[in-house]
Amino acid sequence: MYTILITGGTGLLGSALTKMLTQNGHQVIIVSRSSKTSADPNVSYAEWNVKAQTIDEDAFSRADYIVHLAGAGVADKRWTRNRKREIVESRTESSALIVKALQQPNKVKAVLSASGIGYYGDDAKRSPRKKSFTEEMRPDKAFLGETCRLWEESIDPVQKAGKRLVKFRIGIVLSNQGGALPEFKKPVRFGVAAVLGSGKQVISWIHIEDLCRMFVYAIDNETIEGVYNAVAPIPVRNKEMTLLLAERMKGRFFVPMHVPAFVLETVLGGMSVEVLKSATVSSEKIRAAGFSFLYPSIEYALDNLVKGK
Repeated sequence: MYTILITGGTGLLGSALTKMLTQNGHQVIIVSRSSKTSADPNVSYAEWNVKAQTIDEDAFSRADYIVHLAGAGVADKRWTRNRKREIVESRTESSALIVKALQQPNKVKAVLSASGIGYYGDDAKRSPRKKSFTEEMRPDKAFLGETCRLWEESIDPVQKAGKRLVKFRIGIVLSNQGGALPEFKKPVRFGVAAVLGSGKQVISWIHIEDLCRMFVYAIDNETIEGVYNAVAPIPVRNKEMTLLLAERMKGRFFVPMHVPAFVLETVLGGMSVEVLKSATVSSEKIRAAGFSFLYPSIEYALDNLVKGK
């Protein structure tokens, strides 16, 4: 069994991954800004200060693997100039601290880092010859594309320390504990299926359980290295997903309603671009590496998540 150090371990993905790892018998060290205690004997906490570039060296020396998820939430607040800077720096500066810590004696076998499919931008910018975005494509020049590029580049130096590096470009994560799905559910509870904009935009998504399983798969398989898209094999259009969710929650008792793009722009500001854009992202590379999905289609995912509400 391994000791896995997780940055951003108290977030949606970090919490779910911690649960899966400990259930499999692993020890987890969650890096936090303050000292905490855990009721679970397989979970402990360690302190770090990203701005001061300090980390608990003892905890770091015990880690067999590092999972790097730390970063300010992209959708938590409106994208002001200061918020954009915080989103980028929370990722690049935490990566720099990991790189710095790896210069000290350690037994870390691999570093697994999060990134996002915001790297690619909109389908309209994709080569007409390509049906979907694949890992070798260039980053988009918009804010999220640049953020993901800087994020990935900031963790690349761990390879110079001889560490296997895996970077997952994560799609829209579906979970009952947070993220996008609870927001989709809110109007449905009142009998309204809120279709965003035209509803034609493609969503490249992944069930939280499959995402956690993918990280575990990368820990267990030394052949997994480089960049992989962490998305389900079958993307879905916004309208289709919204109506399927409403059917599973309300049967026939709901009313479809389009939320115009200008309303989203007023409410969300710059973030509305991400809500309205279409991004068809391929999962072929991770599947070719031997990973199999429990929830390959949105029907399977929603059946599980609505039942598990």
